[in-house]
Amino acid sequence: MGKYVVSPATHQTVSGRFSASFSVQRSQGNGNYCRVFRFDKTFASREAARMFAVTQGWLQSSMPNPPAC
Repeated sequence: MGKYVVSPATHQTVSGRFSASFSVQRSQGNGNYCRVFRFDKTFASREAARMFAVTQGWLQSSMPNPPAC
């Protein structure tokens, strides 16, 4: 997505539901940027968790000045 590489991921929880996460990576010159975001919210399907991760990754990478953690 633009100058970032966003990688969504899903994970099945012990209860059988799915959690979402994504990583944002950017390499520019000598500097690298990599952040992993994990969410507490769970979803009934893997596809729902993936769509949530994709949407959150798009929002994060489209911000002009992403918030620092």
